Amino acid sequence: MASPVQTVATVIGAGFLVFGILGFVPGITTGYDTMTFAGHESEAMLLGAFQVSVLHNAVHLLFGVAGLVLARTATAARGYLIGGGIIYLALWIYGAIIDHDSTANFVPVNMADQWLHLGLAAGMVLLGIALGTRSTKTVSDPDEPGPGPII
Repeated sequence: MASPVQTVATVIGAGFLVFGILGFVPGITTGYDTMTFAGHESEAMLLGAFQVSVLHNAVHLLFGVAGLVLARTATAARGYLIGGGIIYLALWIYGAIIDHDSTANFVPVNMADQWLHLGLAAGMVLLGIALGTRSTKTVSDPDEPGPGPII
């Protein structure tokens, strides 16, 4: 039975996979014909709001696969959530200090991406900390002594 932290890592990993795939679907991604491999020149917008490129979508796909693989154990799932959250915090900081119309915006990111990255950073780190501190033991060991008699 999966622990809560494993379940959350699985859901987030699956979400990254879904959105990574949707980034390649014309119609769901507007301006699809303008999508570039990388760079701020891409005018492709996932759900009409989030600027994407082939690189951006590929990163989402890789993040999704990592989430599903690392959700196999509670410790790895916790590491995925906290580590992934830190990566998204770094991406948010990067997006906040670069000029979005410069070659430094190679991912690319826009303001909608920025808010999403900040939310992902906070949510993933907080969930990793909150759920990672809970006991991951789901099946009692018959050889382990219980709490003792209640008096």
